[in-house]
Amino acid sequence: MSLIPIGGPLAQWDPFNQFGSLYDKFNSLFNGGSGLPLEAQWTPAMDIVEKEHEIMVRLETPGMERKDLKVEINDNMLVVSGERKYEHKDEKDNYHRLERGYGSFTRSFRLPDYVDQNHIKAECKNGLLQIHLAKVPGKKKELKSITIN
Repeated sequence: MSLIPIGGPLAQWDPFNQFGSLYDKFNSLFNGGSGLPLEAQWTPAMDIVEKEHEIMVRLETPGMERKDLKVEINDNMLVVSGERKYEHKDEKDNYHRLERGYGSFTRSFRLPDYVDQNHIKAECKNGLLQIHLAKVPGKKKELKSITIN
């Protein structure tokens, strides 16, 4: 007679089994995967370009429309957020690789004091969100030099 039932919960537990799962996640990270669930993988690429009369912010938002995006100013921060939804069809597609990420994102940066917060325009066209931040005329960015001791 055995005190440990064969096939019971104690017989099925393997303390080293969890290491295999951890190994798979690390392996995925170093071979191009993120190790994160599909919903948490996506952040749009952002460019910030300063011109003479404006600062332009561009975000790559392929597959998104204006209704999927939000642009706000909160406490001198430009905050851009949105959600790209995964449209799942109940077809029997045989995906071999799925590289496009989906889910919610938020990107933000502090606005310089020479940006005119009352003259900001945003447009979304062809998968590109462009935000035009007008500069206050005559106000320039301040450069301070710090002495190194």
